[in-house]
Amino acid sequence: MIWTLTGFFMFVALTVVAAGLLWSRFHPASAEGSSGGFSMRQWFLKLLVEAGEKIPVNQRDLAPERKQLFQAGYRGPQSIAFWRGMRWAVAGGLAVVTLAVAGVIKGSFTESLLPMLCAGGFGYLLPPRILEWLTKARRERIRSAVPSAVDLLVLATEAGQPLDQSMYDTAHSLATIYPDLSSELMFCQLEMRAGKSRAEALRHLAERSSEPELARLANLLLDGERFGTSLGPALRSHARFLRTRMRHKAQEAARKLGVKLVFPVFFLIFPSVLLVTLGPAYLQMRGFLDKLLNQ
Repeated sequence: MIWTLTGFFMFVALTVVAAGLLWSRFHPASAEGSSGGFSMRQWFLKLLVEAGEKIPVNQRDLAPERKQLFQAGYRGPQSIAFWRGMRWAVAGGLAVVTLAVAGVIKGSFTESLLPMLCAGGFGYLLPPRILEWLTKARRERIRSAVPSAVDLLVLATEAGQPLDQSMYDTAHSLATIYPDLSSELMFCQLEMRAGKSRAEALRHLAERSSEPELARLANLLLDGERFGTSLGPALRSHARFLRTRMRHKAQEAARKLGVKLVFPVFFLIFPSVLLVTLGPAYLQMRGFLDKLLNQ
């Protein structure tokens, strides 16, 4: 039992470490230059990056992983190397812990191979599931930030600023409250500064993000750029549409709440109520029947 609990603790600890590393938005280059002293965290991250760079892989197989990391917000030059190193490290760590625990419990190395392989496969498949969760959470944050960004774009464009300056000011204004959408808009600005046309940068903004609301905003700006129409009224109408849509979604979620509460009420609260209300009556009836049978 002690070894089982130890193995479970190690599994939870490795899972939390993997999730924490992804959540902290690791950037190896900035991590190396952040402090001059020795840091165990920097050494561990550097070790994962070096291990990921030495793992042989086909470049075509890296495209889906790089795209998913890009959508999750990890755009450092060594992010893909860190990602591959972390996947193999989690798989190897779980395999070693499972081998040790199973070897102690069963006392045979041969019988421990199958649990070790299962744990290693589970550890290799666990980081992509965490990355999908982080990507989904980032899309939700971007979705909630789009109406505020549209309002700021309306104010900037109606004040007479060009679209490039409006997007730049909007990105800076949202940097503290909505950093995810701010980084997307700033990346679009960097692409335009690098020499790409405004239409191409907006098209990349729509393709790069997996959030439909941001893609709709980019397509709206693209239509204004293509047809030469005024963006102020169009953005104001789009902002009104987004607010109405968010209110309808909130009302829909509120209506679904009553149905969703049926399951916790029936399986969690209702048994407790039955236990509290019928428990004393059951004990009294049992005592009464015991007296009748003993007479």
